[in-house]
Amino acid sequence: MKPQHKVLLVDDEADILELLQYNLEKEGYQVRTALNGKKGVEEARHFSPDLVLLDIMMPEQDGVETCRQLRELPEMQNAYIIFLTARAEEYSEIAAFEVGADDYIIKPIKPRALMSRLSALFRRETKKKKSDSKISIGDLVIDRSSYTVSIREEQVTLPKKEFELLYFLAQNPTKVFSRDDLLHNIWGSDVYVLARTVDVHIRKVREKIGEGYITTVKGVGYKFELN
Repeated sequence: MKPQHKVLLVDDEADILELLQYNLEKEGYQVRTALNGKKGVEEARHFSPDLVLLDIMMPEQDGVETCRQLRELPEMQNAYIIFLTARAEEYSEIAAFEVGADDYIIKPIKPRALMSRLSALFRRETKKKKSDSKISIGDLVIDRSSYTVSIREEQVTLPKKEFELLYFLAQNPTKVFSRDDLLHNIWGSDVYVLARTVDVHIRKVREKIGEGYITTVKGVGYKFELN
């Protein structure tokens, strides 16, 4: 029997909520819904979802601000947040990843394709958990079993994709990875995101752990330094 992952749907279109809820529950997910961003944040506090599917254009509070507030909740640090939106502009996608989104899917939604995508996402998560380990480099400790990072014994909070990016680079110190390499290994081949998304996440990781750990190799990509 598949584990019952919890999914929160946040969209101001009731018909979309109904369609997605029906398909998700048919696949065995526990589902809660919210018709706007403020209600979505409040629901997340009580429900602690494993995954949030979130619209951008909503009344009272848009999806970008909602995502930012969700990532501030301790119970949402390791959850997936995926945008489902009709907004196809690059700046909207960049804004979404800036506030901690894991994926960005353009409407109209194809339920069967979405269910397959979510199933693949959770399968990858299970596989990663089976290979949990801890990396200690100097003052930096990265613990995959608890998704925690600490520097000089002080804990640093990283959303899931920032954590996975740091962990992957630290697993392969001094090796240079292109943006395409990192997109494939962190986001997967079944997810379409812009190469600039890697730059956004690298910048945010550096802001939290310091500039000395991840080096930019001009014209090539990034590598983790052994300090």
